[in-house]
Amino acid sequence: MQGGEQNVTNGSEQADRRRDRLLRIAEVRDRTGLSTATIYRREAKGTFPPRRPLGGNCVGWYESDVGNFVADPAGYRAPVSAEAA
Repeated sequence: MQGGEQNVTNGSEQADRRRDRLLRIAEVRDRTGLSTATIYRREAKGTFPPRRPLGGNCVGWYESDVGNFVADPAGYRAPVSAEAA
C-alpha cells in the first residue's frame, strides 16, 4: 500500500491480504488500549475484528482490521464473512 491507500473491502469482495501484517495480542492491546478480555469479549459480540488462527495456540489479527477498529471504535462492526453465512 502506498501513500494514502487503504486495504478496504466491502461485503462482496475479498480484501487483498498479501501485504497486510498479522498482529499478535500484545501489539493489538498496545494499539487499541483494550485488555485481552475486552478484545475477546468484543470479538464475540462482533464489535472487534475476528482473530485468525496461525497454528497451534497462536492467533493474529490483520493490521488493517485493527486500524479500521481504531479509526471508529464505537461504530465498528465486523464484516459478515462467507464462512459465517
